[in-house]
Amino acid sequence: MNEARAGAGGSAPTVLRMILGRRLQEMRHDAGVSLDDAARALRVKPLTIRRLEKAEVGLKILYVEKLLQTYGAGQQEIDEFVVLAERANEPGWWHPYRDVVPAWFTAYVSLETGAKVLRTYEPHYVTGLLQTPAYARATLGGGFPNDSAGDLERRVDLRLRRQSLLEKPDAPTLWVVMEETVLHRVVGGPEVMREQIDRLLEVSELDHVSLDIVPFSASAHVGACAPFTYFRFQEPELPDIVYSEILSAAVYLDQRSDVVAHLEAHNRLSLMTSSADSKALLNRMRKEYS
Repeated sequence: MNEARAGAGGSAPTVLRMILGRRLQEMRHDAGVSLDDAARALRVKPLTIRRLEKAEVGLKILYVEKLLQTYGAGQQEIDEFVVLAERANEPGWWHPYRDVVPAWFTAYVSLETGAKVLRTYEPHYVTGLLQTPAYARATLGGGFPNDSAGDLERRVDLRLRRQSLLEKPDAPTLWVVMEETVLHRVVGGPEVMREQIDRLLEVSELDHVSLDIVPFSASAHVGACAPFTYFRFQEPELPDIVYSEILSAAVYLDQRSDVVAHLEAHNRLSLMTSSADSKALLNRMRKEYS
């Protein structure tokens, strides 16, 4: 994936498609086949092979079969790979919401669904996985002011459905670092904020959720930047990935230097507070909204 800026178009890669793309790349390397040679086997441009390996396009079954034959795979291995490729091409559970979700964000939902560890930095709002319905409705309404009431509710519904991954038996580990600013930004009114803080206090008791709030007293620090999310996966084929969002697009990073820089920033930020201090701050802020 390297540094990929996701804009208005394109197809969101599922985690399985990313895994299979990397396997195709590894098999090509092991077979000593160049990009040009693989492209000639399919009668396509080398860019097409690269895009298949980077999970930037769907896995065409005829292409997959021909490539595996070119790489010397046996028929059983080809058959097993094709079954996985067909699964990888199936729409994700979020597909029905594609008309109200930016194309560049559907990849995020796929990564979020498949990750074993998520580490998030949020300087502006409560992270989506921990938002209450009322808080989500207020933030999304502000972010998409021209939405119809129906479209807004569908955005809210998608956000709430994403939260179900925290309730699974094999739920991922979620580590959220937020700025104290988040608690002072009155989203939806005092009652909404009080309910949201109750939710944060509730989830902070879960074994697989950590919540650190960087206080105002921390002054200037390395995290004073855009929000980002770090993903780690159980599958060894997948690298760690960092997602960072701007107003109308997003960037996905898997270069080790970029990932390490964000991971170190998250570590430094978490050292500026403690879970006990964060809970105390939440309780103080709750009283202010009472």
